[in-house]
Amino acid sequence: MNQKIKNETTDALFEAILTLKTVEECYAFFDDLCTVPEIKAMAQRFKVAGMLDSGEIYTEIVSQTGASTATISRVNRALNYGSDGYSMTLARLKQAGKLPEGE
Repeated sequence: MNQKIKNETTDALFEAILTLKTVEECYAFFDDLCTVPEIKAMAQRFKVAGMLDSGEIYTEIVSQTGASTATISRVNRALNYGSDGYSMTLARLKQAGKLPEGE
C-alpha cells in the first residue's frame, strides 16, 4: 500500500468507489468526480497496462493508444515494480472474460 496517499479522505473515496455496482454507475460517479481529460488519461494508462501485459512493444502501443513513451514507461515501471494493482485487475478481467480486444 502506498503510504503517500493513505489517509481518511482517500479511504472514503475508495470506499465510495467500492459501492459502485455497474459500469453506468461508474460513468456517473467519475463524470462528477473527474474532468474528461482525467478519465481519458486513466483509461489510456489502463489500456497501455493491458497491452504491456500481453507483450506488445512500445511502438505498437504508441500507434494504437497515442500514449507517449514516457507514459508507457511509467506504466511499465508500475507493472514491474509497483503495488500489483494493474496485474491484479487485469488478471481478474481476464478470468471473467472481460478484457477488451487487444489486451
